[in-house]
Amino acid sequence: MTSPEAAPARRVHVGATPAWKRFEVWLTVLLVVSDQLAKLLVLQRIPLHAVVTVIPGLLNLTHVRNTGAAFGMLNASDFAYKPLVVAALAILALLGILWYARTFAGETWAGRYGFVLIVAGAVGNLIDRVTLGYVVDFVDVFLGDWHFWAFNVADAAITIGAILFAADTLFSRRDVPEAV
Repeated sequence: MTSPEAAPARRVHVGATPAWKRFEVWLTVLLVVSDQLAKLLVLQRIPLHAVVTVIPGLLNLTHVRNTGAAFGMLNASDFAYKPLVVAALAILALLGILWYARTFAGETWAGRYGFVLIVAGAVGNLIDRVTLGYVVDFVDVFLGDWHFWAFNVADAAITIGAILFAADTLFSRRDVPEAV
């Protein structure tokens, strides 16, 4: 039998909010659910490669499949176990993001919510990769002959999160020890 002094110390934050009550957790869930519902509607109502005009000359809904990585990278490549490889890379990236967020984010609202958006978007797209073998994209923004890559709710969350994180990194003041 060990004495109470021998037990490892556990960090307890007095008055800390349980994880399931934190706004960040609910925001993540809301974003993932919104992303998955939007993609489900696209899958059910817009045939593959069909176009629905929303704002003529600017915005369409176009059902496309992204079998590659971000911004369609590897879309044109075809190799054995491609969905598995791309999903594994996405899982590794998500784990890296979660480690980084847990270690460094949280000091400012921009850093904290930037990572919430990035994680929610990564999870939303990972669900597609694991369940479908590709990501459903549908937002088609264009002007004249110029087209941005088709994207989805998860991609928008990742982009906004990255902007918030970059702004936090560039503009927030942190106590950084001076070099010795």
